[in-house]
Amino acid sequence: MAAMNSRGAERLLGVAGSPHLLLVEDDPGDAFLFEELLAEAQPGVRITVATTLAEAVAALRPDIQCVIVDLSLPDARGLDALHEVRAHAPATAVLVLTGLADAHVGVAAVAAGAQDYLVKQDVDSALLTRAISYAIERKRADESERQLVEARALSRENARLERGLLPVPILHDRSLRHHARYRPGRDRALLGGDFHDTVETADGAVHVVIGDVSGHGADEASLGVRLRMAWRTLVLAGHTGPRLLDTLDAVLEHERWGEEIFTTVCMLTIAPDRRTARLHRAGHPRPLFFGPAGVEAIPDEPHGPALGLIPGAGWPAVDLELGDSWGLLLYTDGLIEGYTGDDGEHLDLSGLMRLAKTAHGTGQRGDVLVDGLIAEAERLNGDVLSDDLAVLLLSRGDG
Repeated sequence: MAAMNSRGAERLLGVAGSPHLLLVEDDPGDAFLFEELLAEAQPGVRITVATTLAEAVAALRPDIQCVIVDLSLPDARGLDALHEVRAHAPATAVLVLTGLADAHVGVAAVAAGAQDYLVKQDVDSALLTRAISYAIERKRADESERQLVEARALSRENARLERGLLPVPILHDRSLRHHARYRPGRDRALLGGDFHDTVETADGAVHVVIGDVSGHGADEASLGVRLRMAWRTLVLAGHTGPRLLDTLDAVLEHERWGEEIFTTVCMLTIAPDRRTARLHRAGHPRPLFFGPAGVEAIPDEPHGPALGLIPGAGWPAVDLELGDSWGLLLYTDGLIEGYTGDDGEHLDLSGLMRLAKTAHGTGQRGDVLVDGLIAEAERLNGDVLSDDLAVLLLSRGDG
């Protein structure tokens, strides 16, 4: 076989798409020997030859799978050639060539990032082919591991970010019990389009909100967080009732990415004496009231439309008499949109009422009550509930 041009010539030893190697070797005799060995062991191999580090850097292309580099080059010293090749082609396998007297340099090269090293005098066709295959597969494995580590780090960072965006209630009144459950419908997510929050203000009133952004996904989750934080800010600034909802409606209008996006909201303000409350609903499911007489749904009227639907809409209030012992369950429609069996019927408010009456009648309260309702809804559905889900129970006394 004729020797290749020592100034970076290229010879195709196989068909297009065959393995492509870059041999960096300044000795024409050694370069010819390696070509012969490779052609003997793997006739389909494609080789590009460079005689200097500068030629090698210029010859690097994405389709080259392995660089075989002699560390004794006229324009490189020590591990310079290895570092340059790795800097210009970080995803490409590198196989280092050394002489008998420099075997220790090969070990240092592997420690510095090469996939393997070969002593020139010991190389035959089988060893060379095996070393190249090993170098390529090891590089692939290293790259896959690197990507996996990066993905895990990104996942942990996103999880920390999402956990930081989940609400922490501002509630000082120890006579009130606060129980909340939150579960996004998206796999491996901590946030969904649903949101809830609880804030006790300096005047002693306790403000509660639960909401549901239409749609599913990361954009909806982001919008839900922004609306919740806007609500908390407005409450702490002293805003309540229709004025607060008007402002929240304006926030939604400016923050949403399409006019079809709307948000249902249920907002509750409990008086400092804890015996009365004022409720505003914007297209949201009716809360449940737990009292001495049992379980009942909050009256359907009056209420207003969901935020983002009707400009200038109003949101009238419902005044509630709570008494001394009570519980209020707020939830998003993810809890009631599951099925009740093979008949294709949804659980809906009526089904939730049946579950709540049974659970409350058997003495279930607090976390046990909330978790039990979710578990029963999932049992009837035959699987986990697929929609975003938020449930908040605020209670006093034995409610």
